[in-house]
Amino acid sequence: MVHVYNCHPFKSQQIVQASATQQIHPDDPYYECLFDKPEDVSSFCSFDSQQQFELFEFFVAKVEQEPGLGCPLFCRFATMGTVKSIQHSKIGDYLVTIEEKNNATYLRAYTNWRYQAEEKGRVGVRLLGHLLGGASVWGGVQMEIIEIPMSERPIAVSCCPVTGDLLVGCEKTVVLFTLSRQNQQNLVRSNYKSMPKIEHVALCGGYVAVNAELEVLVLKLEAASDPAAAEELLETSKSGKKKKQHPITFTVLFNVWEHWDQDDFLLIPRHQELLESKAKDCDIVVTMEKTGLEDQAQYQFSYILFRSVCVLSFGRSIIHSLQLYPLFTSKSLEDPTSVFCFFSLPTAGYLYSLKGGVELLSAYQYPEKVLQAVMSDHLLHVITKNALQCFTVRCSAVAARMEDPYIDTTMKACPPSTLEVCALRIQLFIGLRSVCVYNQRVILLSAADTETQQEPERRGLSRKWTISSPKETSTVGHGWNLYVVDTVHPFTLYQEMVEYSSRYVQTTPQSHSLRHLLSEAHLLLRACLLQTPEEELEEALRQNSAQLGDCFSRASQKDCHLALPYYKMSGLTVAEVISRNRPPPEGPSSYGMGFLFYLKLHLLEETDIPSLQEEADEIIYIFSQSEPFLLVSVCASPCMINCSATRTLQILQRLEDTAGVSVPLTIIMAAMALRLGKLQDYTELMERHAEMQLVYGFIEEPRLLLHGGGGGGEGGGQHSQVHPTSLARQLANTQPGLLVAAMVALHENCKVQLEQADFVFKVCVLDRENTLLVDFWEAMLMASSQDAVIQELLFRVASVYIDRLTNSINGSGAPQYKSLKGADDLITSCSHYGALIPKYIFVWVFISSISSYLCLQSLLCGPSLSVGSIVPLLERLSEETLWGFSLHLLCATRRGQYESSIEQLLDRCPQAIIAYANHQLQDKYMVCTLWWQKLLPELCKRTRAAADNGILLGALKETLVVVAMETSPTEFLELIPDDGTASYFLPHLLTCSQRHLMA
Repeated sequence: MVHVYNCHPFKSQQIVQASATQQIHPDDPYYECLFDKPEDVSSFCSFDSQQQFELFEFFVAKVEQEPGLGCPLFCRFATMGTVKSIQHSKIGDYLVTIEEKNNATYLRAYTNWRYQAEEKGRVGVRLLGHLLGGASVWGGVQMEIIEIPMSERPIAVSCCPVTGDLLVGCEKTVVLFTLSRQNQQNLVRSNYKSMPKIEHVALCGGYVAVNAELEVLVLKLEAASDPAAAEELLETSKSGKKKKQHPITFTVLFNVWEHWDQDDFLLIPRHQELLESKAKDCDIVVTMEKTGLEDQAQYQFSYILFRSVCVLSFGRSIIHSLQLYPLFTSKSLEDPTSVFCFFSLPTAGYLYSLKGGVELLSAYQYPEKVLQAVMSDHLLHVITKNALQCFTVRCSAVAARMEDPYIDTTMKACPPSTLEVCALRIQLFIGLRSVCVYNQRVILLSAADTETQQEPERRGLSRKWTISSPKETSTVGHGWNLYVVDTVHPFTLYQEMVEYSSRYVQTTPQSHSLRHLLSEAHLLLRACLLQTPEEELEEALRQNSAQLGDCFSRASQKDCHLALPYYKMSGLTVAEVISRNRPPPEGPSSYGMGFLFYLKLHLLEETDIPSLQEEADEIIYIFSQSEPFLLVSVCASPCMINCSATRTLQILQRLEDTAGVSVPLTIIMAAMALRLGKLQDYTELMERHAEMQLVYGFIEEPRLLLHGGGGGGEGGGQHSQVHPTSLARQLANTQPGLLVAAMVALHENCKVQLEQADFVFKVCVLDRENTLLVDFWEAMLMASSQDAVIQELLFRVASVYIDRLTNSINGSGAPQYKSLKGADDLITSCSHYGALIPKYIFVWVFISSISSYLCLQSLLCGPSLSVGSIVPLLERLSEETLWGFSLHLLCATRRGQYESSIEQLLDRCPQAIIAYANHQLQDKYMVCTLWWQKLLPELCKRTRAAADNGILLGALKETLVVVAMETSPTEFLELIPDDGTASYFLPHLLTCSQRHLMA
């Protein structure tokens, strides 16, 4: 669908009379090609190809920057034949022509042509690849005419606006000539690409587009990184495997119907479109051939786009305009940000984006038969026989997304690149033949017949199926005119669109046409900002974003979310947005879905700037009228901290009366009562629900406890951005267990990070020891299943236990640590705490901080703690005390130092050796190695040497009991010492033998 708006993109025009008619070429920024006899240029001006004229010279004139100054003659020089087509390359500043002479077609390039001021300069002629030797002898710089030999007749030419390369289309081949980088006036023949029946070609930044009657094919040519792969691709393409040669289907139909009336045609709505990797499945075979003149690089190509338009035509050419268009931005002046492919039929045009993914952007439907179409950054200009029409394009939407891939977020927005196009203006002319665009000028060539022939009257539809004789070429003269039409600056056109949209605001403010027109204006500003960022344009973009935000704030559910990014881009405050969306006094008191969406997302953003009381109260009123079930979330937002607690509590109580009791609602009501200082009401409200229900309420709405951090989650913000609410501070003083349980639940449900939770406890509890934070870590050890979090927590709690033990030694008085869970609770309920060695092992151990000692010992006996991480911390604890020695002993045991641990224990506390061995040496390997080979011989040795060996003797007896149970008689005999004390071991040997016989 094409929208129609009566805007004015044209501001003035210059008319060059017939006696000095000059055709301006669009590519050069200062000097343009002008023709003395425009009727002699058939192909360039898109005239009827049956007309045959001659042109033996052309002119160049300077286009003045100010309107009304005309086009004064700059230079002119003679050509060598009739010019059938001409192109100018800004890169390299050369002209290329297709000329006819003596019924032969030639391809020629003109370099240094600017020195031919009124034919006074010298001219040299040479073949491509052969340099002139006499230029330096003559002195100065001379124009050169380069003859480019072709094996086939050239049909179309195209110059690349990025590299200056030349593409020549013949009937079945396309030849690429690379502009020499050392001398930008030398062309080097690079390679061929073959396909049948070519009519138009286009070249831009490595993209090659060709069309053959009803088909368009776009290829991407690039240097191969692997020459071997390029050779393989070349051989594959030559062999044509898995493809069949496909002559254009409608060539035969064209030969049959070429004499039918060219104004009559029949459309068949059937098309074929193949994009990117699927484009290679088209039936057109493209082969690459070496010419021997290539540079060192190997080239390869890939299929990008294939489009077949099924039209049964009775005219000469169906696709009459083919264009590859680059879009440069201020950030990309050499490499185009985007490349577009545009081609047009008499009744329809198609615009594709090629770079960064192939996509059909727009399909243009023309109201009448179009002769030629030319695209620019901002607009598409098409001509019919009697009118110049102007359409919008979507280039800026694509380029904006190429430069900023995150443009479609909650912070920024841009109208989609597939937005429906619109026609802005139809300007009437007489006998238009050709159009080209240069900057903000549209150049038109018209030819008005001096005698208008009356067209035969149509007599019904049966005439379409009657073969008529071909028209004879008219010999009547023409009145030629050249129009230089100045277009307005896009910013001026934007202002007109905004003024045009005001009529929709007054009549149908929610109409789709209003949003569409403002989106068109937005894209015009985008196009300007991409090339020349200016403060005036930035301000206009903010105003336009505010208008689009107003449109989408009242839009349907499908588009309402766009109100948020457009309002963000506008820079409006929340109060200003609210004022723009207040219902009129005489209208219904309803709010748009987009506006409510904006408010909800604004309240979820955790901004540090609180709303004023009046503004906050109005927001609460808005949601109480529109979406009351969101009031808990609204009131929990940090933006609403200044709302009236009394009025809010009344609204929440009415909500509870109508919707019923819910845990989050009860908590937010308790928070409001706490703000009012009504502690009795606060207590009653909090006692309505059990502790676990309150925890679930905090999971549902975490902002009841903490603000900031992007709403929680492992990726949301730093701990410095999080701060506890007044309710969290109250819980820390009155219900610390509930606060700990809630924070653990929030972490496990990815609502808060560990560092954020730490910061909350540090703020809520200001004492130096911060027992509540340690309670949180211990509770997290019981709840968490994340290995990285568990190791971090184990290190933290071990460090705390060591600090407490150190303080109990160095401090004047032992502090009392009132933990939520005691050592016995932790050891029995948390798997990371191991079973303690029986207490009688260190029976005379005494320490004031016994709970920390037992917890640390339990961690060292547990399976999870990485002991190596706390070894440096344990160095702070002296081994002089028995409890300090026990901790070092357990640490050494966990690190695998069993033998030295046994020796130290026998030295310091031999009465604990058996309990230690039973607790630590449970592994089968440990039993064999340590009980038999280490512990038993060591006890025997020490028992004999000790004067008072009662403790050692008891340990030896218990050791023999274990050995007798685990070994065979033979193994036991080998363990008995040979010092004459065998009788002591005989009872144990007997027990071992009996056990063995029974087994």
